[in-house]
Amino acid sequence: MTWLRALKLTARSGLSVERKRLEPLIALRGAAGLALVIGLSLTLFGPAVAASSAFGAYQAAIATFQRSWRPRPELAIASGSSLAVSTFLGYLTGSHTFLFLALLALWTFLAGLSWAAGPTIGLIASSNVAIMLVTVTLPTSVAAAAGHAAMMVVGGAVQAALVILFPVRRWGAQRDALADALAAEADYARRLRHDPLADFDPEPLMAARAAATITPRQARTRPAELHGARGVAERIRPVLASLADPAVGVPEEGPERDRVRELLGAAAAVLDAAARAIRHGEPVRIPPAALATLRTPDAEAVLTGPAGRAATRLAALLHDVVETAGKPPEGPRTDPEGTRAAPEQQPPHTPLLRPTLPALIPAALRAMRADLRHESPVTRHAIRVTAVAAAGYLLGTWLPFGHGYWAPMASVMVMRPDFSQTYSRAVARFGGTLVGVALATGLVQVAHPDTGLSAILAVLCAGMMYLLMRTGQMAAQACVAAYVVFLLGMGGEQWTQTVPERVILTLLGGVLAMIAYAVYPAWETPRLRTRLADWLIADGRYAAAVVGHYADPAGKSCPDVREALLAARDARIAWHEASDRAKIEPVRHRGLSRAAATDAEEALAQLGRVAMLMEAHLPERGATPVPAAGRLAKALRKSTEQGAKAVRERRVPKWEAVRTALEEWDGEGVPDRVVRRGAGLLLTTLEEVSDALDTSPAPMLVDGSDAQEKTNGRQDHEGPAAR
Repeated sequence: MTWLRALKLTARSGLSVERKRLEPLIALRGAAGLALVIGLSLTLFGPAVAASSAFGAYQAAIATFQRSWRPRPELAIASGSSLAVSTFLGYLTGSHTFLFLALLALWTFLAGLSWAAGPTIGLIASSNVAIMLVTVTLPTSVAAAAGHAAMMVVGGAVQAALVILFPVRRWGAQRDALADALAAEADYARRLRHDPLADFDPEPLMAARAAATITPRQARTRPAELHGARGVAERIRPVLASLADPAVGVPEEGPERDRVRELLGAAAAVLDAAARAIRHGEPVRIPPAALATLRTPDAEAVLTGPAGRAATRLAALLHDVVETAGKPPEGPRTDPEGTRAAPEQQPPHTPLLRPTLPALIPAALRAMRADLRHESPVTRHAIRVTAVAAAGYLLGTWLPFGHGYWAPMASVMVMRPDFSQTYSRAVARFGGTLVGVALATGLVQVAHPDTGLSAILAVLCAGMMYLLMRTGQMAAQACVAAYVVFLLGMGGEQWTQTVPERVILTLLGGVLAMIAYAVYPAWETPRLRTRLADWLIADGRYAAAVVGHYADPAGKSCPDVREALLAARDARIAWHEASDRAKIEPVRHRGLSRAAATDAEEALAQLGRVAMLMEAHLPERGATPVPAAGRLAKALRKSTEQGAKAVRERRVPKWEAVRTALEEWDGEGVPDRVVRRGAGLLLTTLEEVSDALDTSPAPMLVDGSDAQEKTNGRQDHEGPAAR
């Protein structure tokens, strides 16, 4: 992609306004906390302290809006406290330019590196650095700086208290994540009716797992309907795929396929009903037609073998998900044949625990240290943002505008570890600043607000920002610009002292950020082969774990298979994120074209899908072992590791060991057709990976023509009989 096209796409992304579901009650709560802090500070301490405390409360409220599954009060307190520390240390060094510059560089580098611990921590740390550049100018003494810092802590505590006292949709984010996962599986079941090989994006299931990872305090109050439905949903997905796939299920047409379509439609209706119940915290209302389909008594003569087993297990799992979602079972559980189904063996509901906030600090430091290497995108971002912040501060101080902190503040707020977000946010910040300061300036000239009215207008702008935050950067930045104009006006500064210079310095900060990424980039395009190799290894280990359990049957509960599946999902998501970023980078491909990447992605997705189909039919404990499966599992693990090495080195992977293991398998006999067919499909998908990466030109004949094209042309001329 050319630079011009990349700039157009990022600019369009930054200036776009999306239609999102607004959360007015949460926005009102954040604005009320800000108003409470400003009013208390104005009454007791005056405008300067009120401005500092307002920044603390403002930033704490923003922290509670971040996509994090932690309790929101913890985020508010952490944000307000960290901003207080930054402001106090910044004031102590503020009178010495080079000392403050050293602190700014250290703080900015650590904030940039904190993105390794997650986007929520990275955003809070970056915002603290940006706001510190403003708040260090407000105190007039060390004692005053300590007082300002204390009020920032109070601002965070007030926002935390409001979250506790006035909860809005308690557990709402977790409910939405679980409901989205069930709804995604319902959509998957519907698509399987018409496309038995339909793809499934595991991202909703991964989000539901992240939402289910809770702190010990959350585990004591989690609603019952959020306890076990996710685990059941995880087991439903491979059963749906196994039931629909002609390779291991039923023929593509006929009465068996009609029955499968009916079951898939009924499963979709049940999953949708469970998703609605969990999302809104109400009883499950299952459509009668879906229940009738699942309880049809004449299915035993229609579905047999692997398809019959999959249908029986699907009925049991659907019963479990409905029961977990809040509807008690009505009578005995039955399978599609009308007989009583065996209860699904479920592991105990042991909660997935995440560390508490104090325990998170060592984990964050370990993540930052692990990413502290020059080739890491996070480290390159930390170096880049540190250089830009220092250069912006020096330029802002040197230019004859005053308030030189606007330039580094804009840079720190817009810079992100990837190209697209940095450029789109730079455009959005400048455009939003123009709109916000224009509206605020016009209102100031018309109303001539005093301190009280300026405080009210600042709170209204902050409330609008909270409300529109998720609709796009343009709208949010316009509200932020107006908020700062009114907040500084509350402190006594005239609009003529802040507006013109802010526009110019914001433009300067955005330009510095964009130049820095162009000069010292962290492109994803050159790393695509590494991401693809990581996915290949993860898929290979998952497939090997599944196949290995046919040689050593251990029942449905296989922790090693589960861990391998999660690792494969993580690798797939990492590949998709890298691929999406690379598509809009102004960089030519380096060894992996877009067509090759697309074909390899489809092949690896099918590799994971085949392993999932085999997982759905894992033998019970004590079943007849298949010794050849053990040799195949070993060959899969070793070959995919060697294949990943070949991908990184721009060679075409070879799968001779897997092919040899399959040839040896054919001489032993297989107790179930699912096992052998699945093993053959694994080799087919691996060969498709090699075909996708084999971009070498076809050999040329003596006359200069393409040998492959001539062969194809001769075959077409001779007709099907010759082939």
